[in-house]
Amino acid sequence: MAGGAVVSTGPVKVYPGKMTPYVLFICFVAASGGLIFGYDIGISGGVTSMPPFLRKFFPSVYHKMQEDKNHTNQYCTFDSPKLTMFTSSLYLAALVSSFFASWMTRRFGRKITMFMGGLVFLVGAAINGAAVDVAMLIIGRILLGVGVGFANQSVPLYLSEMAPANYRGFLNIGFQLMITLGILVANLINYGTDKIKGGWGWRVSLAGAAVPALIITVGAVFLADTPNSLIERNPDNPEKAKSMLRRIRGTDDIDEEYRDLVTASIESSKVEHPWRNILSRKYRPQLVMAILIPFFQQLTGINVIMFYAPVLFKTIGFKNNGPLVSAVITGCVNVLATFVSIFTVDKFGRRLLFLEGGSQMLICQIAVGTLIAIKFGVTGVADISKSYAYLVVFFICAYVAGFAWSWGPLGWLVPSEIFPLEIRSAGQSINVSVNMLFTFLIAQVFLTMLCHMKFGLFYFFAFWVICMTGFVYWFLPETKNVPIEEVVLVWKKHWFWSKFISEDDISKDISKGFELHSNGGAPKSIV
Repeated sequence: MAGGAVVSTGPVKVYPGKMTPYVLFICFVAASGGLIFGYDIGISGGVTSMPPFLRKFFPSVYHKMQEDKNHTNQYCTFDSPKLTMFTSSLYLAALVSSFFASWMTRRFGRKITMFMGGLVFLVGAAINGAAVDVAMLIIGRILLGVGVGFANQSVPLYLSEMAPANYRGFLNIGFQLMITLGILVANLINYGTDKIKGGWGWRVSLAGAAVPALIITVGAVFLADTPNSLIERNPDNPEKAKSMLRRIRGTDDIDEEYRDLVTASIESSKVEHPWRNILSRKYRPQLVMAILIPFFQQLTGINVIMFYAPVLFKTIGFKNNGPLVSAVITGCVNVLATFVSIFTVDKFGRRLLFLEGGSQMLICQIAVGTLIAIKFGVTGVADISKSYAYLVVFFICAYVAGFAWSWGPLGWLVPSEIFPLEIRSAGQSINVSVNMLFTFLIAQVFLTMLCHMKFGLFYFFAFWVICMTGFVYWFLPETKNVPIEEVVLVWKKHWFWSKFISEDDISKDISKGFELHSNGGAPKSIV
């Protein structure tokens, strides 16, 4: 292939079929996986701001809250290693369990993995709701983490394989939307249970995780595995996969799609040592993105807001149930802003949303840090007015909106677009693992950082927003409307990544795409 050659991708292949009621049901089950993850993110911050919960499990924090506000350092009120372990233990468990879930998904199929994840999650919810000490709380959270790890591994994969091709992108970002809905639902439940007399409302909040767990557990019982999984695990029984393909597409004309699925399965089975391959020089761009995008996503500071929104708002001066109200407001903003990404990402591209969202988050982080610095200074002692607190909430909401249409969904979407077949499994595993690792670390150290860094913590995250926005501007090419097998051309045209990719690498990757698409359809032409 000569330098400066162009590749004509030709028309996009469209398979017969439609969105059937059965596929809609599949989407509902998949969405419940998003609700599980979102509910976990939203619920912990709410219950850790409830006095009865703190009095029972974290009395030292409770006593700090009860002290005279004028003599208490607001930055350090919630600084407790046990309290942060309650939140962060889930994400460490999710990190570890995702490796086992990956093996189970390939070995036993997506359905069994979904069922096991929902079942373990259900047990964790029951233990948390009935907890009598911190040990039970953390054991329950670990089981919830195992459920999250299994669900996050299997549900998006199940959804993408069952959905018709022309709905796949929309539904994938829809999964992120359901995560934000889960956060909002958790905030609303916390707001309601906080009003329950007797001080046991926190049990309802924690046990409420059983509802989305039941949806995915019971739903998985009535679902069959995807055609992709059936072909992969039962290559000698083609009729089973064909029958499932007919059912989900609502047509008997499935031969072309079936042949392509078989071809893809054969190509995938030929891949050896994906973990070794991803370390090759020509895959340096993908490896860097698989590490830095999830790393930066967590260092935006968003999980600080979503995990500890009620705690944070109480720290900046809200009283009574004001923190829970503010958390509900940010949850609504999160959901609505995600729709912006759904309807604009394919029109304006990934880079524009990344850059705009990063700029907006930077301004808001600096504003929030400055507003808190003016009132609380370094002592953490202050009594702020409602109008001043509302101003802080405004900038926090603007920050959440910027994240929700940029680094939120795109932090998952972009990595999924850039991995070629031979390193896809390894690349996605790295992406998920790095995300969960830094989610755990941020959740574990945030309250201690707030105590020691005070308002400077917001400037700390603002610094990282500058870094990640600059990284996108200089190093992330636009991947909008680029077929996965031709993304190598994007890297080759880039001012920096082109140094790692040779013309031979391009020729080989394009040849693979040619072979894959020439079975059952017009081949792509190389000019």
